[in-house]
Amino acid sequence: MSYTEFIRYMAMEPSDALNKLLPSFEQYYTINNQAEQPFCREAEFRSHNEQYFLVRQAHIADIDSNEFVYFFTTDNLDSQAVQKLSSLAWEKGLAKVRPYNGHKNSDISLIILCNSVNEDTVKTIKKTKFYKSYKFSFHGWSNFKLSVVELNNQHIYFNRFGKDYRKLLEKNILKNNS
Repeated sequence: MSYTEFIRYMAMEPSDALNKLLPSFEQYYTINNQAEQPFCREAEFRSHNEQYFLVRQAHIADIDSNEFVYFFTTDNLDSQAVQKLSSLAWEKGLAKVRPYNGHKNSDISLIILCNSVNEDTVKTIKKTKFYKSYKFSFHGWSNFKLSVVELNNQHIYFNRFGKDYRKLLEKNILKNNS
Protein backbone atom coordinates (compact mmCIF):
# COMPACT_ATOMS: atom_id res chain seq x y z
CA MET A 1 0.00 0.00 0.00
CA SER A 2 1.48 3.35 -1.05
CA TYR A 3 1.59 6.40 1.20
CA THR A 4 -1.19 8.12 -0.79
CA GLU A 5 -3.43 5.05 -0.54
CA PHE A 6 -2.71 4.85 3.19
CA ILE A 7 -3.67 8.50 3.70
CA ARG A 8 -6.92 7.98 1.79
CA TYR A 9 -7.62 4.85 3.82
CA MET A 10 -7.08 6.74 7.08
CA ALA A 11 -9.03 9.83 5.96
CA MET A 12 -12.36 10.33 7.65
CA GLU A 13 -15.63 11.46 6.18
CA PRO A 14 -16.47 15.19 6.35
CA SER A 15 -19.39 14.56 8.73
CA ASP A 16 -17.07 12.68 11.11
CA ALA A 17 -14.58 15.54 10.97
CA LEU A 18 -17.36 17.98 11.82
CA ASN A 19 -18.33 15.89 14.86
CA LYS A 20 -14.71 16.01 16.04
CA LEU A 21 -14.50 19.76 15.51
CA LEU A 22 -17.74 20.96 17.14
CA PRO A 23 -16.81 20.16 20.77
CA SER A 24 -13.94 22.66 20.54
CA PHE A 25 -16.49 25.39 19.70
CA GLU A 26 -19.05 24.45 22.36
CA GLN A 27 -17.17 26.06 25.25
CA TYR A 28 -17.43 29.63 23.94
CA TYR A 29 -19.92 29.48 21.09
CA THR A 30 -23.62 28.79 20.91
CA ILE A 31 -24.08 25.95 18.41
CA ASN A 32 -27.20 25.89 16.23
CA ASN A 33 -27.80 22.38 14.91
CA GLN A 34 -30.78 23.55 12.82
CA ALA A 35 -28.82 25.84 10.50
CA GLU A 36 -30.36 27.23 7.34
CA GLN A 37 -29.51 25.38 4.15
CA PRO A 38 -26.93 24.81 2.69
CA PHE A 39 -24.98 25.00 5.96
CA CYS A 40 -25.07 22.03 8.31
CA ARG A 41 -24.26 23.95 11.53
CA GLU A 42 -23.88 27.51 12.79
CA ALA A 43 -21.96 28.79 15.79
CA GLU A 44 -22.34 32.20 17.36
CA PHE A 45 -20.07 34.05 19.78
CA ARG A 46 -21.05 37.31 21.47
CA SER A 47 -18.97 39.30 23.91
CA HIS A 48 -20.03 42.50 25.69
CA ASN A 49 -17.70 44.53 27.90
CA GLU A 50 -18.15 47.87 29.60
CA GLN A 51 -15.53 50.34 30.73
CA TYR A 52 -15.90 52.64 33.72
CA PHE A 53 -13.86 55.40 35.33
CA LEU A 54 -13.55 54.68 39.07
CA VAL A 55 -17.28 54.03 39.64
CA ARG A 56 -20.06 52.46 37.58
CA GLN A 57 -21.86 55.76 37.18
CA ALA A 58 -18.85 57.07 35.21
CA HIS A 59 -19.59 54.82 32.24
CA ILE A 60 -17.05 55.37 29.46
CA ALA A 61 -17.72 52.79 26.77
CA ASP A 62 -19.42 49.61 25.63
CA ILE A 63 -17.42 47.12 23.60
CA ASP A 64 -19.21 44.43 21.60
CA SER A 65 -17.37 41.75 19.66
CA ASN A 66 -19.17 39.01 17.74
CA GLU A 67 -18.36 36.08 15.51
CA PHE A 68 -20.70 34.04 13.35
CA VAL A 69 -19.32 30.71 12.09
CA TYR A 70 -20.93 28.61 9.35
CA PHE A 71 -19.99 24.97 8.70
CA PHE A 72 -20.35 23.11 5.43
CA THR A 73 -19.44 19.54 4.46
CA THR A 74 -19.10 18.07 0.97
CA ASP A 75 -17.20 15.38 -0.93
CA ASN A 76 -15.69 17.52 -3.71
CA LEU A 77 -15.23 21.28 -3.62
CA ASP A 78 -14.96 23.51 -6.69
CA SER A 79 -14.37 27.24 -7.20
CA GLN A 80 -18.00 28.07 -7.90
CA ALA A 81 -19.13 26.40 -4.69
CA VAL A 82 -16.53 28.34 -2.69
CA GLN A 83 -17.71 31.63 -4.19
CA LYS A 84 -21.41 30.88 -3.64
CA LEU A 85 -20.94 29.58 -0.09
CA SER A 86 -18.69 32.50 0.85
CA SER A 87 -21.17 35.06 -0.47
CA LEU A 88 -24.07 33.34 1.25
CA ALA A 89 -22.25 33.11 4.60
CA TRP A 90 -21.22 36.77 4.30
CA GLU A 91 -24.82 37.87 3.62
CA LYS A 92 -26.28 35.78 6.43
CA GLY A 93 -23.62 36.99 8.87
CA LEU A 94 -24.06 40.66 7.96
CA ALA A 95 -27.80 40.34 8.54
CA LYS A 96 -27.02 39.56 12.22
CA VAL A 97 -24.68 42.55 12.73
CA ARG A 98 -26.06 45.51 14.69
CA PRO A 99 -23.43 48.29 14.50
CA TYR A 100 -23.50 51.18 16.97
CA ASN A 101 -20.85 53.32 18.65
CA GLY A 102 -19.92 50.49 21.06
CA HIS A 103 -19.62 47.84 18.36
CA LYS A 104 -16.00 46.78 17.82
CA ASN A 105 -16.19 43.95 15.30
CA SER A 106 -18.37 41.18 13.95
CA ASP A 107 -16.40 38.55 12.08
CA ILE A 108 -18.08 36.07 9.77
CA SER A 109 -16.40 32.70 9.28
CA LEU A 110 -16.94 29.76 6.96
CA ILE A 111 -15.34 26.38 7.64
CA ILE A 112 -15.65 23.83 4.85
CA LEU A 113 -14.77 20.17 5.38
CA CYS A 114 -14.32 18.19 2.17
CA ASN A 115 -12.55 15.16 0.72
CA SER A 116 -10.92 16.79 -2.31
CA VAL A 117 -10.01 20.24 -3.67
CA ASN A 118 -8.51 21.14 -7.05
CA GLU A 119 -5.83 23.78 -7.76
CA ASP A 120 -8.24 26.41 -9.09
CA THR A 121 -10.28 26.10 -5.93
CA VAL A 122 -7.18 26.67 -3.78
CA LYS A 123 -6.51 29.91 -5.67
CA THR A 124 -10.12 31.00 -5.17
CA ILE A 125 -9.90 30.26 -1.44
CA LYS A 126 -6.77 32.35 -1.03
CA LYS A 127 -8.23 35.29 -3.00
CA THR A 128 -11.59 35.36 -1.19
CA LYS A 129 -11.94 38.60 0.72
CA PHE A 130 -14.89 40.45 2.21
CA TYR A 131 -14.61 43.48 4.48
CA LYS A 132 -17.06 46.10 5.69
CA SER A 133 -16.57 49.07 7.96
CA TYR A 134 -19.44 50.83 9.67
CA LYS A 135 -19.31 54.64 9.64
CA PHE A 136 -15.60 54.74 8.78
CA SER A 137 -14.88 52.13 11.50
CA PHE A 138 -16.28 54.36 14.26
CA HIS A 139 -19.05 51.77 14.63
CA GLY A 140 -16.77 48.79 14.04
CA TRP A 141 -16.04 46.49 11.12
CA SER A 142 -16.55 42.99 9.77
CA ASN A 143 -13.99 40.59 8.27
CA PHE A 144 -14.54 37.28 6.49
CA LYS A 145 -12.57 34.20 7.54
CA LEU A 146 -12.50 31.18 5.22
CA SER A 147 -10.89 27.84 6.08
CA VAL A 148 -11.11 24.65 4.03
CA VAL A 149 -9.92 21.25 5.27
CA GLU A 150 -9.11 18.68 2.59
CA LEU A 151 -9.38 15.39 4.43
CA ASN A 152 -7.91 13.03 1.79
CA ASN A 153 -4.59 14.86 1.56
CA GLN A 154 -4.61 16.27 5.09
CA HIS A 155 -4.29 19.91 3.96
CA ILE A 156 -5.79 23.14 5.26
CA TYR A 157 -6.37 26.08 2.94
CA PHE A 158 -7.46 29.52 4.08
CA ASN A 159 -7.76 33.15 3.14
CA ARG A 160 -5.85 35.90 4.94
CA PHE A 161 -8.05 35.97 8.04
CA GLY A 162 -8.94 32.26 7.97
CA LYS A 163 -5.49 31.25 9.14
CA ASP A 164 -6.69 32.02 12.67
CA TYR A 165 -8.33 28.58 12.58
CA ARG A 166 -5.24 26.68 11.46
CA LYS A 167 -4.13 25.37 14.88
CA LEU A 168 -7.67 24.53 15.93
CA LEU A 169 -8.30 22.52 12.77
CA GLU A 170 -4.93 20.75 12.90
CA LYS A 171 -5.37 19.80 16.53
CA ASN A 172 -8.96 18.57 16.30
CA ILE A 173 -9.13 17.02 12.84
CA LEU A 174 -5.77 16.30 11.23
CA LYS A 175 -3.63 15.24 14.21
CA ASN A 176 -6.53 13.44 15.87
CA ASN A 177 -7.41 11.35 12.85
CA SER A 178 -6.37 7.91 14.07
